[in-house]
Amino acid sequence: MKASISVWQAASLSCVLGWIIASSLLSFTARLRSLVQPWVTRRVVADTPFILKIQAFHCAFLDNFFSVLSCAVSVPFYTGFLPLLFWSGHSKLARQMTLLMAFCDYVGCCIKDMVSAPRPSCPPVRRVTATQDEEEHAMEYGLPSSHALNTVCLSGYLLYYVLTSEAEMNITMTLFGLTLVCLLVALTGIGRIYLGMHSLIDVVAGISMGLIMLGLWLLVHGYIDEFIISGQNVTSFWAYLSCLLFFAYPTPELPTPSFEYHSAFTGVAFGIVSGVQQTYNSFHSEEVPRIFGPQLPLMVFIGRVIVGIPTILVVKFCSKALAKWLLPVVCNTLGIRIRSSCYIPALKGNENSMKSENKQPGYLQKMVSIFPPKTYEVDNGIRFVQYAGLAWSVVDLVPSLFSHLNL
Repeated sequence: MKASISVWQAASLSCVLGWIIASSLLSFTARLRSLVQPWVTRRVVADTPFILKIQAFHCAFLDNFFSVLSCAVSVPFYTGFLPLLFWSGHSKLARQMTLLMAFCDYVGCCIKDMVSAPRPSCPPVRRVTATQDEEEHAMEYGLPSSHALNTVCLSGYLLYYVLTSEAEMNITMTLFGLTLVCLLVALTGIGRIYLGMHSLIDVVAGISMGLIMLGLWLLVHGYIDEFIISGQNVTSFWAYLSCLLFFAYPTPELPTPSFEYHSAFTGVAFGIVSGVQQTYNSFHSEEVPRIFGPQLPLMVFIGRVIVGIPTILVVKFCSKALAKWLLPVVCNTLGIRIRSSCYIPALKGNENSMKSENKQPGYLQKMVSIFPPKTYEVDNGIRFVQYAGLAWSVVDLVPSLFSHLNL
């Protein structure tokens, strides 16, 4: 059994590596962009009158309503919600939604940067960015709408989980839940158009891709969960996969924050997987107490939140500080040229790469000479380690504190 799993892991990593090499040699991103981008751009321009008709109904109430709704279905909201889901005893749902969100975020960001299609032009479109998060989203490319894609996948999976957890399928409950999900998806799509963040083609693409990805996830989620909780070489396999996904990411026409979001949530996924794999029997099995039960009343859960939130914030800060010190040292030792856009002022520009050119390559540097001779952004590695540490603390460190504190 162990050998067969190892073969499967090697085959999966080899496929990703083969894709990286083939897409680089064949300039796949540039070829696909040249085919798709002009058509999408024409659709975005053609959708402008429709957007203006939607925005003709603007008022303060709708501005606030759709801005709040966008925050409620955004990645930062889910990132803050998922730790509470873990600590409430619903670990299986929490880890599945975390991995599904990482899957959605990676694929959505890849398509955005691969196509590099513009958002609706402002003006004439009125763009409402009520939060810092929305201002950063406005700097990304348009197609597909990440909010629409994530809402379809996450709300759809949540409905599936609730319905399949019931002993008997209730038709009334099923119809009611499906209606709520459809209403949420529709309002999210309309809201993205109303706020001037997306055109109709972006929203339609987001919903369509969300349905496809949800269907794929429902086919494999059971196998993935079984691998995480009882598989062999889980942490090392996920580390290799995360590293390869960095290099498999397409290069956008112009730099955007999309790769930063992918780096952060890929780190979250790695931290969750590595933590759950180590502590499943202790903290994350189906036998753990759940909220509102006799062993986990509401007040105890509130105590968990009071202890847990500050702890993971401290771990996030410490992980970032450790990564800012450790990663440059490792990269310099290996002879990998790095730069930093914001985290390490001393590495802004190409000073590090220029220094490394004058050094005689050592043994370790020769071992990693397969890396292309270019400068890499170390901030993405720092971001990965930072969020991996935060996620690990959610499922390993903090539950250990709960155990010691009898929470």
